[in-house]
Amino acid sequence: MPSSPFSPEVVAAVTRHMNGDHPEDTLVICRALGGRPEATAARMTGLDGEGGDYAVTVDGTEETVRIPWSRPLTERAQIRAEVVRMYQEGCARLGLAPRGEH
Repeated sequence: MPSSPFSPEVVAAVTRHMNGDHPEDTLVICRALGGRPEATAARMTGLDGEGGDYAVTVDGTEETVRIPWSRPLTERAQIRAEVVRMYQEGCARLGLAPRGEH
């Protein structure tokens, strides 16, 4: 696996933000794009320039899911745009109305 363009501090900040402020969005992403529609909980555990890593709960058991970005990411600002895109795509696939501002 190639080295990540993101420092451990950036990864920690992004995962902390997603898990603290957007747990419902993370679950939508994992259900729709991670192939785990039956997931009852999800949290982001890491990321690199190629995708995000998540822990999802399915039938009471935690599983690991890797979801690739739509393109390689090299800058922190790209992460937010990509996660918002994934959330919106996830809502569309699941037939959900996206919530307001991200």
